[in-house]
Amino acid sequence: MILETHFTRTPTDSLIQNPKFMTTPSLDNKHYNLSRRRFLGFAASGLIANTANAFMRLTNPCLDPYETPTSALERAAWQGVNPSEYWDCHVHIIGSGDGGSGITLNPAMHQPLLHPVQSVQHWFYANAACTGQGKGQDEAFVARLAALLESMPKGAKAMLYAFDRAHGANGDADEASSFYFVPNSYAQNLAHRYPDRFEWVASIHPYRLDCVDALQQAAANGARAVKWLPPAMGIDPASPLCDRFYKAAAELNIAIITHGGEEKAVHGADQPLFGNPLRLRRALDAGVKVVIAHCASLGSDLDDGGKEVRSFDLFAKLMSENQWQHNLFGDISAIVLRNRNTEVVKTLLTETAWHSRLLYGSDYPLTGILPLISPQKFADAGLLAIEAVEPLLTLQEYHPLRFDFVLKRSLSWQGKRFADNIFATRRFFQP
Repeated sequence: MILETHFTRTPTDSLIQNPKFMTTPSLDNKHYNLSRRRFLGFAASGLIANTANAFMRLTNPCLDPYETPTSALERAAWQGVNPSEYWDCHVHIIGSGDGGSGITLNPAMHQPLLHPVQSVQHWFYANAACTGQGKGQDEAFVARLAALLESMPKGAKAMLYAFDRAHGANGDADEASSFYFVPNSYAQNLAHRYPDRFEWVASIHPYRLDCVDALQQAAANGARAVKWLPPAMGIDPASPLCDRFYKAAAELNIAIITHGGEEKAVHGADQPLFGNPLRLRRALDAGVKVVIAHCASLGSDLDDGGKEVRSFDLFAKLMSENQWQHNLFGDISAIVLRNRNTEVVKTLLTETAWHSRLLYGSDYPLTGILPLISPQKFADAGLLAIEAVEPLLTLQEYHPLRFDFVLKRSLSWQGKRFADNIFATRRFFQP
């Protein structure tokens, strides 16, 4: 399929052209001033490489996605991929709750003096999603994302994530440890509002007393999967407290997309050990389809012998165990961020036996944080043609979804590229 150079405008155009939705948050705002201390704190969190190049491309200009220039590189990227099979399986919903969405944010995200790193992170997420910092953030996010999808080939979709609160072992919500909350009902409503462009993914904490009922209701209402972020949500995937949820998920044949490895982007319950990929064996033993987000490509965890190794090596260990061939998968979201080792990308490209079990995801809106991803880094590592750098940089400023897709389609190592089927995710979520 060849990507068309121009796309037909839709009613969402009026929202995108409205300055309210096109304004980039000001770096001069006293509440979000990037002092040297806060910038270094953000760098230390792993979300930004502290380089001159990164600082020069600090803000997302939020350009009109309908005006995105196309290139031979992008047209080549769509060859072999049917847009109707393209479901980006890793897309976060951003907002403030000001539009009746039910979204709630941890107060730390608005306390720059007390919590500078979290406040700056929130600024970057809002800038990446082009929501601004004033009123109307919920609708601004939806309008922007709808326009991004409408300016992609017909049939392409994004799978929108709900995000549950942290919970304690007694099943009660832990508001103080919850980074943010996106209700299942809101993600579902967005998918119903834009059925040609959005699908939705539920988020249900397995310690909740009503977790099985909530899962059954979500599946009945069209949820394509369940999203977990164990370190932030306080979910121990190896706990017997998850067993009844695992049993229900296996019976419903609904996958759990769960973070693996170190978590940098979201604070919350602060349980880093819960990101160990090996703790997912309990779910796999129960027959649940498990998708390890980012292929556990960041950080280190303890192996079976108590030795600290790369989290990615534990992902590879699980992928090599024959009993999980039919229910263990990985998504390739976030693998191109600056804080990922290019050796991991090389392995993912050359382990072609895994490609039937890898799924495409972008991790939007992180793909809209310009300093987070450096095409030049991949060119320097021999993973990307040098002539691809400039078209990719231009594409990122207009359209972070198409940018992420084209970058991953353009990567190669030792003659190996990501297989076409990795980007045909609909087959997995809608058999």
